[in-house]
Amino acid sequence: MTRVRTVQTNFTAGEVSRRLLGRGDLRAYENGALALRNVFIHPTGGVSRRSGLAFVDTARGPGRLVAFEFNTEQVYLLVFTDGMIDVFRDDAHVIAVPAPWTAGQLGRIAWTQSADTLLICHPDVEPRTLTRDSASDWALAPWAYVVEDGAVRMPFYRFAAPEVELTPGGTAGAITVTASAPVFDPLQENTRLRIRGRQLLITGVASATEVQATVQGDDLPSADATVLWDEQAFSPRRGWPVAAAFHQDRLVIGGSRDLPNRLWLSRSADLWNFNLGTGKDDEAIEFGILSDQVNAVRAVFSGRHLQVFTSGAEYMVSGDPLTPANIQVNRQTRVGSPVDRTLAPRDVDGATLFVSRSGREVREFLYTDAEQAYRSTDLALVARHLVRGPRDQDFDKNRRLLFVVMEDGSVAALTVYRAEQVTAWTRLSTDGAVRSVAVVGDDVYVLVERDGAWLVERFDDTLNLDSALVGEAEEPAATWSGLDHLEGRTVGVLADGAMRGEVPVLLGRVTVDPPARRVEVGLPYAHTVEPLPPSALAPAGAGDRVRLVEACFRLEDTAALRVDLGRGPFELPLHRFGPRPAGDGPPARVSGDRRLRALGWRRDIDAPLWRIEQDAPLPFTLLSVTMELKVND
Repeated sequence: MTRVRTVQTNFTAGEVSRRLLGRGDLRAYENGALALRNVFIHPTGGVSRRSGLAFVDTARGPGRLVAFEFNTEQVYLLVFTDGMIDVFRDDAHVIAVPAPWTAGQLGRIAWTQSADTLLICHPDVEPRTLTRDSASDWALAPWAYVVEDGAVRMPFYRFAAPEVELTPGGTAGAITVTASAPVFDPLQENTRLRIRGRQLLITGVASATEVQATVQGDDLPSADATVLWDEQAFSPRRGWPVAAAFHQDRLVIGGSRDLPNRLWLSRSADLWNFNLGTGKDDEAIEFGILSDQVNAVRAVFSGRHLQVFTSGAEYMVSGDPLTPANIQVNRQTRVGSPVDRTLAPRDVDGATLFVSRSGREVREFLYTDAEQAYRSTDLALVARHLVRGPRDQDFDKNRRLLFVVMEDGSVAALTVYRAEQVTAWTRLSTDGAVRSVAVVGDDVYVLVERDGAWLVERFDDTLNLDSALVGEAEEPAATWSGLDHLEGRTVGVLADGAMRGEVPVLLGRVTVDPPARRVEVGLPYAHTVEPLPPSALAPAGAGDRVRLVEACFRLEDTAALRVDLGRGPFELPLHRFGPRPAGDGPPARVSGDRRLRALGWRRDIDAPLWRIEQDAPLPFTLLSVTMELKVND
């Protein structure tokens, strides 16, 4: 019989898959856990009960959350829903702006921001700019390209076959244009043609071979038939841009419905001018991404280089600076991004995190000086069970957490700290389904569907309940109202810091007994910490039976601890080790080691030796666990 002492000093590998139970040789096994649910994993190694969710407002329905940061002091949350954008600042509704996107289209919108303007793209909807003129004055308008002498400096492209000719019926004013093959469509009305470098506005479509048009700006040099013509690249017939970004003082447009693998870069310092000119250094750039497969652009991202994420590969666009003469496009990796939904890549410490096309991986796109190229590392390799169909993501720099919203309504939270090799996953859940996430300044907002209601909520470190509201009164009160969003639900109540159990919400009110000056009311949730079983490579896992003699939990600022050591859950009375609360006041918070003895031998040595699971809405932080074991050889 062998006595063994083991210490789990941190949880920096996060929750790992059960498929690793035979891989005790991995570092992830030493610092991982079998279950970490509803906890935040700190880069330093400890875990804390996750923050509660503060109720902000009801949403109009299914939607998407977008951050808008005008400056460090003025940050806004944009809630996109069916035909509307609601603007919030400091949790207060500012204005509602009518919008053209339906609920079914919101999953594929892409956006980028410059100063007070947000550019929004969707391949089936004309792109818009959302402009903040003042805190309460917002306007949504179509993209406005530079106009010079009647010519709109938008991208143009030749969609028709090279041999198709156009014959203008004149050189100025209103004319008829005839094609040698059927190339026109009624959807081209009010769009532009370009013949021999001159632009014409189509005013009517008579047939597939004839349109009426008005010459814009300079007259046509000739009325002869010519193959020197093209049409505007984006239109109701050809589709609209898929993505956009700003890079090296240029506006970059990535792909469209009918030109999925093409990129356009505006003139330098002239963001809405896409005139190619004669190829001078500051003029616009246009090119297609050609390879052995169709690579439809899904996102463009400005990092160390211009990064292009497509349906089948990732590309680096280099040039210092980017000019028509020196631009280079090189494929880096072959992973691909989702095609049915737009998930914006996020920058984390110089690496770009993106979701793979399979929907089972979150990849780190990182440039390596040794290889002078990018590599793509799967950050979800050891926690594949947590990544299933991502639908939204954003990164919280304060907590160093990447929040990834899954199709099943859960949130996989990834703690990333590359300098210390921390890559730790945990699963967050609530009574309902999370559908979108956005980090706005220092706050993380989520859009939650609860029993058919759509709610905007915010992670709040001072709360331990979800969809929660806090009320305060000068004198103790028994009835608290304003809970219409929780009507008919059974909620948890913290009154003056003490747990009061669960009560129903009736007519938007709850009653607490005895009365209290301050209450927190919301939906309860449970957090779980379950370690991996002893590794077969370690002394504790080398026998056929094992006995947990004692477990020592190192806590920090913790008010409740409920542990199962194999004989059922046990509530550790922490107040015995700290100051006892007076009367019915809040429980004391303690820091330090708390020891618990255990009894009984176990033959199932592949099972965890302890488990923490509790729904008490009280603070909890676990730093490390030390176990004393006996192993029967």
